[in-house]
Amino acid sequence: MRSYQSVLILKPDIDEARVAEALEKIGEFIKSNGGACLKIENWGKKRLAYRVKKNRFGIYLNLYHTLESAKVVELETKYKLYDLIIKYMVVRLDDDELERALGKENEVEGEAKDEDKDKKAEEKTEVKAEE
Repeated sequence: MRSYQSVLILKPDIDEARVAEALEKIGEFIKSNGGACLKIENWGKKRLAYRVKKNRFGIYLNLYHTLESAKVVELETKYKLYDLIIKYMVVRLDDDELERALGKENEVEGEAKDEDKDKKAEEKTEVKAEE
């Protein structure tokens, strides 16, 4: 199984409940083709560079998933037929790229923990200096 990244743009006039519903359905598309979702990111509503199907805005979703290479065409067909998706892109990822994408979340969490430790250490030194 190969790793892929799908970037999807949904219609801008749907609410958060419909976005969650669309994510579930997209996850079912991937699982029905024998794949698995690794990471899902909701980038939110952004302005498009040009109009796409009469829309100036769109809700961006970024999915990292695994899939058999023969099933990618079927997945793209399902993306095309799903009415909430106005644009999509599926890109194959190398193992290094996938590790970097999945590891980025862990690095950000690690940096936040390091900053918290630094702040606590500074507070302790300030308290000792006041005594």
